Amino acid sequence: MRVLVLIPSRYASTRFPGKPLADIGGQSMIQRVVGQARLAEVARVVVATDDTRIADHVRGFGGAVVLTRPDHPSGTDRLAEAYATLTAAGDAPYDVVVNVQGDEPFIQPSQIEAVVECFRRNPAAQIATLVRRIDSPESLFSPHVVKCVRALDGRALYFSRQPIPYQRDRPTAEWLTHHPYWQHLGVYAYRPAALAHVTTLPPSALEQAESLEQLRWLENGLPIQVAVTEHASIGIDTPEDVARAVAHLLT
Repeated sequence: MRVLVLIPSRYASTRFPGKPLADIGGQSMIQRVVGQARLAEVARVVVATDDTRIADHVRGFGGAVVLTRPDHPSGTDRLAEAYATLTAAGDAPYDVVVNVQGDEPFIQPSQIEAVVECFRRNPAAQIATLVRRIDSPESLFSPHVVKCVRALDGRALYFSRQPIPYQRDRPTAEWLTHHPYWQHLGVYAYRPAALAHVTTLPPSALEQAESLEQLRWLENGLPIQVAVTEHASIGIDTPEDVARAVAHLLT
């Protein structure tokens, strides 16, 4: 199976401008993301960016990069343009495209391989993503932690910022003891045709209510396969998170 990892990376950020170039223990954040992705069993790793500073930096450490338009409404749209650019330039077609967020410097190769495995197990799969079991009440009830409910066959039934399912006959302090809850992690994988298709769909009511793009796909009848990981997500959203990331390197 021929797999491409695409890493969307923007310089502009309301809370942390220049975030991809932030130094984390002697390497930029984007360099660490690329390095981790290269450890997975994939054919190629490419950064998709709209900023020449990021592009020059990636080329400087030997990474591959595609420049995209600056006006994409989401990282998914940026990925679709990058994929089209690569194939138009002569890249052989890929079986699966994996979207690794550019602010995840500790992404594990096994996490990338887990979402790719969804397509090996189910050749009809079009989209796959990743979850991790929630182990604290703080995460369960935080609206910043997206929850996923899965079907018995591994498909996603729904994503929400609320803790779902609601356990009607138990106090909330006992919910984690009596039912598994799953945190959605922002690693996606697509068949190329599915990646192109989702960018043509208009925003949906559920997506706008929860501010979760993946609900648009479910609402339009596109199944999402779900893989499980034991690794936590350590994303970088603010300058303060950089100190936390450096501390993680030392553990």
